[in-house]
Amino acid sequence: MKKILVLRVLSWYRKRVFVLLGLGSVLCVLVFQLAGCGPWAKPGQTKAEVYRDHLRTSRIHKLELADDFDRALLVDKPSKLSSTRIP
Repeated sequence: MKKILVLRVLSWYRKRVFVLLGLGSVLCVLVFQLAGCGPWAKPGQTKAEVYRDHLRTSRIHKLELADDFDRALLVDKPSKLSSTRIP
């Protein structure tokens, strides 16, 4: 009889722990959304400003990638054998 009672108490505690963990997770997500933390929102910026930021970032990344290719192919600076002086 004690064994059945212990199992019932343990299952009740287990259910309670899962419910509390679930509610805690939902609460954390809600707090982060309201605080503006996350990839979906930036507090104080409109959609147009976020779009401009993304365009600027992608443009800078493309320029850096082109610079990396130029450096890898050794075309980023003139050769020492070149007859013309390039500033």
